[in-house]
Amino acid sequence: MAQAAEITQASGGSGHVGEHHEGGHHAPGSGIENRKLALWLFLASDVMFFGSFIAVYMIYRGRAEEVGVGPFPYELIDIPFTSVSAFILLMSSMTMVLSLGALQKDDIRGSRIWLAATAVLGLSFLGCQYFEFTEFYHAGLTMQVNIFGSSFFTLTGFHGVHVAIGVLWLLSLLYTSLRGGLTSKNAMSLEIAGLYWHFVDIVWIVIFTLVYLIPYDEVTSGAGEHASRLAEFGQTAIQSLF
Repeated sequence: MAQAAEITQASGGSGHVGEHHEGGHHAPGSGIENRKLALWLFLASDVMFFGSFIAVYMIYRGRAEEVGVGPFPYELIDIPFTSVSAFILLMSSMTMVLSLGALQKDDIRGSRIWLAATAVLGLSFLGCQYFEFTEFYHAGLTMQVNIFGSSFFTLTGFHGVHVAIGVLWLLSLLYTSLRGGLTSKNAMSLEIAGLYWHFVDIVWIVIFTLVYLIPYDEVTSGAGEHASRLAEFGQTAIQSLF
């Protein structure tokens, strides 16, 4: 009996050993959740940046003619072309969902294919944006020429940087998958990247609606007050997502 007690005390008790072992398994899980929480906090702060840029753009878009320095939005914006690029980016959200779904089912090959497709669609969107920026530049619109140009390039360029970061993130995950480091056991890594990618896509829906789809005449009529209401709508639309 005394020997048994000594052995139990030396080992710290079988129950305690089991508890410490179980706690070790929970540590990685809490770490993953912390990464997800950190991403949500980052996206929440990003909402404020995008909301501010949208507000500035909408206000100055409505006052572009008051300054009298062109070119003006209605002279440059090509809705059909931008609709195609918007469609490309929205389709990338679908392929992202398919990639995550395949990974969770241990379909590694399918996950890689859809992940690569998402990255390609993201690169295609960036190519369309580069073409649009180039066309605007040749038409005389730069960040220095007028307040419309500076606010437009700042807003859409800021979003383009987010897309570029997302593409690099996806390519790094694809590389990890090809090396066998991305399976259903750590699908959270792909899920977190998917949350970021969906955020970027949703923000583009708001930008596309306010910057491209709203007729220019509606913004200039009532100028500052009307543009301010539209800007407030843009901020509310993004913030409501969180």
